[in-house]
Amino acid sequence: MSRPDRLFELIQTLRAAPGPRTAQDLATALEVSPRTIYRDISALQAMRVPVEGAAGIGYVLRRGYDLPPLNFDTEEAEALRVGLAMLMRTGDGALVRAGRRVRDKIDALHGPATWLHVAPFGAPMDDPGLGCVPVAQLRQAIREERKLRIDYRAPEGETERVIRPLVLIYHVEVKMLAAWCDLRADFRHFRIDRIWGCETLEESFAGQGDLLRSLWAEREGAEKVAGGAA
Repeated sequence: MSRPDRLFELIQTLRAAPGPRTAQDLATALEVSPRTIYRDISALQAMRVPVEGAAGIGYVLRRGYDLPPLNFDTEEAEALRVGLAMLMRTGDGALVRAGRRVRDKIDALHGPATWLHVAPFGAPMDDPGLGCVPVAQLRQAIREERKLRIDYRAPEGETERVIRPLVLIYHVEVKMLAAWCDLRADFRHFRIDRIWGCETLEESFAGQGDLLRSLWAEREGAEKVAGGAA
């Protein structure tokens, strides 16, 4: 998370808090260190954001301070709430946490909508404690066009591959990673729940991502047409 985004998140977290929040609480919520929170609080105060409090006691945002409102009408806000709730089905822990932060911003501006519920059943959460690869690591590698070395446990056996990750596909009960496989010199799909080891390599494929995704999309479209005509 960039510093401007973190400062925005910090303001929103303080706005939504019913009382003072300690630096440790804020650090946990934003996944940074308390020292970073102290620096960010000082930066906000220097920008005349009315944050009051002290280390060891807690911080509050003085009433009346607000950020520009989100320009969503009622149905747009409800569409966002339902879509954010459905992130639970992806099993992507980082996206779920980000969705909760967005939901809190919407609640702060429009009030909560306790009557909207979405069943959370879907793909299992990517819990690193269970040996699962964090989907956030895969998304970051796609954005940065960095190669990955993965340990993949398919039904026919375990294999190690170096891949160029291209597309994440969230199915109802499983997540898939579409990638260019250096070993096979072709596109391959990997079930994320079968990736039991993942290392982001220094080697990059910068500038190739869009072209490879375009070729992958053409291949997928052709296969779907062929499958439908069979």
